[in-house]
Amino acid sequence: MILFEKFGFTPTGYVTISVHSVSVASSLNAGNPVSSRLGFFLLSEESLLQVLLEIQQNPNLCVLDSHYILSLFTFRDLLPPPLSSFNNSYPVTAPNEYSLFFANCAPETRVSMSVKTEIYNLDRDGSRDYLSAGLTQLPWLYSLYFLAYAGFLGLWSYVLYSNKRSVHRIHLLMGGLLLMKALNLICAAEDKHYVKVTGTPHGWDVLFYIFQFIRVVLLFTVIVLIGTGWSFLKPFLQEKEKKVLMVVIPLQVLANIASVVIGETGPFIKDWVTWNQVFLLVDIICCCAIIFPIVWSIRSLRETSKTDGKAARNLAKLQLFRQFYIVVIGYLYFTRIVVFALKTIAAYKYQWVSNAAEETASLMFYMVMFYMFRPVEKNEYFVLDEEDEEAAELALRDEEFEL
Repeated sequence: MILFEKFGFTPTGYVTISVHSVSVASSLNAGNPVSSRLGFFLLSEESLLQVLLEIQQNPNLCVLDSHYILSLFTFRDLLPPPLSSFNNSYPVTAPNEYSLFFANCAPETRVSMSVKTEIYNLDRDGSRDYLSAGLTQLPWLYSLYFLAYAGFLGLWSYVLYSNKRSVHRIHLLMGGLLLMKALNLICAAEDKHYVKVTGTPHGWDVLFYIFQFIRVVLLFTVIVLIGTGWSFLKPFLQEKEKKVLMVVIPLQVLANIASVVIGETGPFIKDWVTWNQVFLLVDIICCCAIIFPIVWSIRSLRETSKTDGKAARNLAKLQLFRQFYIVVIGYLYFTRIVVFALKTIAAYKYQWVSNAAEETASLMFYMVMFYMFRPVEKNEYFVLDEEDEEAAELALRDEEFEL
């Protein structure tokens, strides 16, 4: 069984399959391959469990004989050689999320063919919608968040202009991150729009992947640089901090390659599952790696506070870094675990909810991070209140001041 695609159908769904250049070679039945043992079918998520149980009870059962599948056609329907082709469209009247499979139940039989599939729902006006029922809202969703980030970028530019004396290089990098995020979203919106209307992205997917790559690398870099205190506390990076960046950036390159392979192909390619595992593993490693610089900065500030005699200032810095640590952990936890849970449990009609949740969490994270480390005349890093000095010293001596 080869999985081609998953798709959420409305009551007006259609599947069109075009097969040509078909070649079937059997070492057992050289002159008469069993054509009814080769074919395409649809299978819902609920029925998949029933089919697996059937096969478990009867290992010799061909899935094409199961009562739980929605059979489309077998190779018995092919035109005779040398044409050996087939082209037909099938309505799907029972709305659900279905997986399109090809099955080869003929032993010792090799199949070679060119396949083109078109899976779509019809809108009320009769136009085709090539996005799954749960994803058809994505174009306007991404457009909405693009407008939010465009406004955010305008506000950030105003803040930088109003506080020129307090602007550091990290603030410019943060502005670049907002720009890349906005461009990434508008390309995602256009990409999904053209897929929705025509079934193909018309090149917008290339721009989407480019801006996504720059945006993700910038995001991890900004978190690492803020976590190390670069440009705020010190104008340089220590050796171990450089190593974190040297690990994270190449891993993000690998993660984005995996993302492109996953997005531009499908489960039918041989190594699709492997690329998914690579992407997941790299993402986990990067999420763990960016936490270390924040922890190092907190420990360094604790050690410094014992010797430099600036308790109130150090306490303010420690509190800021601890808050940032909590915010980063919360963001990573939500976007990696909660969003995945939403994708898993949400009904196929509401798949867009997980995308909305992820974008909302990202926007809130950006807003909190940018607010905490905004350029102001009296930044928390430079707070020094003599009246609070003794209280700050007591707080810093308290061994409970930990993460």
